[in-house]
Amino acid sequence: MKSNGFGKLVAFLNQLEQKQINYTLAHHRDETIMVNVAVAGERWEVEFFEDGSVEVERFVSSGEIDGEEVLSELFAMYLPESHSAEFTQNTKKASTT
Repeated sequence: MKSNGFGKLVAFLNQLEQKQINYTLAHHRDETIMVNVAVAGERWEVEFFEDGSVEVERFVSSGEIDGEEVLSELFAMYLPESHSAEFTQNTKKASTT
C-alpha cells in the first residue's frame, strides 16, 4: 500500500508555518514537490515524492564570509572565459569608483 505523499507534504508545511520558518516550493523532477528552507547557516531541500517517500539534502555553511571578489570564481566555473574576465574587469572598475 502506498503512503500519501501529499499528506506528508501538507503536514510538513504546517509544521514550518507553526514554527514561523520561511520556505518556498519548487518542482524540478517528475512526481516531486521540493520545499526549500533557509535558516541561519543552513539551506535544506526537502523533496516529497508521489509515492510518499521523502529525500532531504542539507547544505551547511562553514561560517566563512567572503567579499564580492569571489563572485568571479562562480562565473569562471559556469561561463566561457571571456564572460568571466569581463565580470572581473567590471567588478574592479566598480570598486575603484
